Amino acid sequence: MAKRSGHTYSSSEPTFLQSIGGTSKSSPYYDEEAARVSQKIDDELKREWARRKDTQRRQVKVMLLGQAESGKSTLQKQFQLYYAHQTLDHERPLWRPVVYFNIIKAVRMILDELDHELSTLDSDQSTEGQAVAHALAPLGDVNGEISRLRSKLVPLTSMEDSLASELNSGVHVAGGRSGVYVRAGWQALVAPLSPNRSQAALATGGPTPGVAHVTNLASRTLMSVQNEIDDLWKHPAVRILLNNRRIRLDESAPFFLDDIVRIAQSDYLPTTADLLNVRLQTLGVSEHSFDIELCGTRYNWLMYDVGGARGQRHAWVPYFDDATAIIFLAPISAFDQYLEEDGRTNRLDDSLQLFTAICSNKLLKNSHLVLLLNKVDLLKKKLESGIKVRKYITSYGDRPNTYADVSEYFRAHFIQVHRRNDIGRRVLYAHFTSMLDIRATQAIIVNVGEAIIRSHIAKTGLA
Repeated sequence: MAKRSGHTYSSSEPTFLQSIGGTSKSSPYYDEEAARVSQKIDDELKREWARRKDTQRRQVKVMLLGQAESGKSTLQKQFQLYYAHQTLDHERPLWRPVVYFNIIKAVRMILDELDHELSTLDSDQSTEGQAVAHALAPLGDVNGEISRLRSKLVPLTSMEDSLASELNSGVHVAGGRSGVYVRAGWQALVAPLSPNRSQAALATGGPTPGVAHVTNLASRTLMSVQNEIDDLWKHPAVRILLNNRRIRLDESAPFFLDDIVRIAQSDYLPTTADLLNVRLQTLGVSEHSFDIELCGTRYNWLMYDVGGARGQRHAWVPYFDDATAIIFLAPISAFDQYLEEDGRTNRLDDSLQLFTAICSNKLLKNSHLVLLLNKVDLLKKKLESGIKVRKYITSYGDRPNTYADVSEYFRAHFIQVHRRNDIGRRVLYAHFTSMLDIRATQAIIVNVGEAIIRSHIAKTGLA
């Protein structure tokens, strides 16, 4: 259908001149020039209608669903890296302040956790607490050493809120921890400003001088305290508390803190690995567009990255009715973690409940369904460090605490949820993934992308 003067146009409907008999030369209303113009308009409307229909048929809409921190945004960047790497290259400088924020937040979290642990250690009579106290005893004046580092790092940690506020353009999330949130068009907020564009940018809500100023200040401060950050990160007390799980950091924190010397350089430009590791919380729904070519035909791939926190999941629904495919990410490494918004709910249980809701949603029954059991690299590390699954998932029982057994146990549960609840009786494509493994992930991206497009072709009859 095409629009003409507010009316929905169909190629089978008569034109205005036809409706009054004006196309007949014997009609008193007949005007040869008017008839020619009318026919030209109708022909153009028919062509426009055909073009739009063809465009829609070649449009593939894919939703990335899953709880917060499941890897959705990292997968989106992997697709961007594979299908539109030039756009990712263009965005590299824009990620600098976000990387800085990740480091500042990690340093602040370590200092906060140290404060808490060292102040309560004497009163902790648990077996675990006594073991930690015993391990720390030979280190001497830990409080004094940490206090010295803290005072040196105050100029850096004091920047956390101001940097977050500039990157968020003043947006704050009620009840949320300090963080940086991504919305559609966020890159404009951190794009470099030229002097003659600053006022125009401010007037249109574009990039602000404040972001550039705070970013440059963070860069200089990071360079001046890089040795203190390294000393804190490598301090034996921090290592002991990390190994005993008394300090919990964002998953990306070790990656950046291990490489602080490189990142603290004045000419620092984020690498691809930096972009994949950086933590940026998604608010609402962000759309990303890629052109994908298959068998000589170009398809427009629209990918929707969504905020996964419980309070944001209602925003998913408007995108359900015409979704070509759903890629659901379940971080199976999170078996020992709980939701930030609900400390009583195990993250793996939440993923299973959410996947149940997706499988049983009537609006999604015709959408291609892909399951990515994600973060297997972290799962392996946890199991190798001795963390027992049965401590957090009681149904696991006395099964071997090996990666092969644990991963298969989790996979079987998701397969069972699909088998029992999928109202569309769809084939489920399931993969074990680590979004940080570029080669392995991009091999999966190719397979998943082709499967989704072939399914789309079969449904639309597009040849």
